[in-house]
Amino acid sequence: MKKIIKVIAVAFLLCSFQCFAESSVENDSKITSFQYVKKLNSVFDFVQQNYVDEIDPKILYEGALKGMLDAIGDPYTLYLDSDYMRDLNDTTSGSFGGVGLSISKAAESTPSKPAYVEVASPIEDTPGAKAGIQAGDLISAIDGLPTPSMTMNEVLSHLRGEIGTPVTVTILRGTSMKFDVTLIRALIEVPTVKYGMIEGTKIGYARLIQFTPDTAQRLQDALDSFEKNGYQGLIIDLRDNPGGLITSAVDVADKFIDNGPIVSTKSRLLFENTQFSASKEKTTLRRGLPIVVLINKGAASASEIVSGALKDYHLAYLVGERTYGKGSVQQVIPLSSTDGIKITMARYYTPSDMNIDKIGIPPDEEIKNLADFSEEEEKLYVDMIKSEIINKAAEAKPNMTEADIAAEAVKVAKEYPFDLRIIRRLIRIQVQKTQPASLYDLDYDLQLKAAIKAVQNKDFDNMLKNTKTLRQLQEEAEDAQTADGKGLTASSSIKK
Repeated sequence: MKKIIKVIAVAFLLCSFQCFAESSVENDSKITSFQYVKKLNSVFDFVQQNYVDEIDPKILYEGALKGMLDAIGDPYTLYLDSDYMRDLNDTTSGSFGGVGLSISKAAESTPSKPAYVEVASPIEDTPGAKAGIQAGDLISAIDGLPTPSMTMNEVLSHLRGEIGTPVTVTILRGTSMKFDVTLIRALIEVPTVKYGMIEGTKIGYARLIQFTPDTAQRLQDALDSFEKNGYQGLIIDLRDNPGGLITSAVDVADKFIDNGPIVSTKSRLLFENTQFSASKEKTTLRRGLPIVVLINKGAASASEIVSGALKDYHLAYLVGERTYGKGSVQQVIPLSSTDGIKITMARYYTPSDMNIDKIGIPPDEEIKNLADFSEEEEKLYVDMIKSEIINKAAEAKPNMTEADIAAEAVKVAKEYPFDLRIIRRLIRIQVQKTQPASLYDLDYDLQLKAAIKAVQNKDFDNMLKNTKTLRQLQEEAEDAQTADGKGLTASSSIKK
């Protein structure tokens, strides 16, 4: 009897495998979406009924969705399980327990290119920002666990948690700088705008930290304040701003632009093709005011919509470094009350009809706050961080004045000969750990100094007039590439 059952079971399995095999020999180009779904259902049922151990169907369901969306190869398209949905809702509601880092992670990890967690930008006044973590830093491990093998959901569950609890991240910076940073989780409130007058000038300074429904109104509050102070120039700081709502970016840009498109979205779906245009009634800045926008590689998405629009209309002069290059638009689609998917639905285009995805927006004046370290300098920097000489200097005198910071920096530089500006900055970060971050740091911030200089330039109008739109820059790059190609062809002909 047992043998008969065994034979029947084997026959059943062979029949099942034959069914799968028969469907697999079909020409893939002729298989319809319905047939693929049918195959998936067959495999789902077969695994659930025949796997050696009983399997929770939820595990198969979530695994199938994760695999399907990861296969697209888009880091912004992913399955949102209950933990991720909760985290997303926490962020949207404006507060959560975490470390304050805006991050991204590649879906695929290879030995040559591990899928480390990349810091898009630290959020102002959070543990991550106060610890000196920078845009572009890579997190290779969290509490000793390597991140390449983690899913994004797992990364978030490790970084977020109960307020007051510690988490240690291993930072990779540059080519060989590697060091641990222990962060104490705090209540992360999603901020939006900080502002004030630059001391000793008639320049208003507004740092846009993130694009939320309140950003445009908070910016207007800043502009009203500047007007009362008789401002004669404006600096908008979008550095390390990871983006946010596209509608918020449009509302901000509309304060500067009185007519024409601000941004357009394009998709293969007609209903996703939208153009957001400026209206004169919403424009609040007077024409002719010198405006500089600060950008860097931590400025992404909505930040690039604003900076790209102001550049294309020759309304602002861009200072800093090339932006991140996120030119796509995502939507969250709930599948139930506890899970959903986030999917890229369209790409956005600047007023000159350029998509900056994976390219970014270049500044009109490139300034780096931190020059690239040599291999020896990177090693020395890691040694300095690991020695905790900076922490000890700050702890020795908690309420340091700027004069105290400068004096301590000189002492540190005797052992670790770095630019004093950098050492002062590191000490200042430690001193201000328990204090609100200062609005700006003119001692360290070379980009802000350059922005002030640009605003005060008597020839600002001509500087602005001579800037190029993103379309012009792209056309110039294409022409140069074509010319190089012809040159190479000619050279090859000569050699032959």
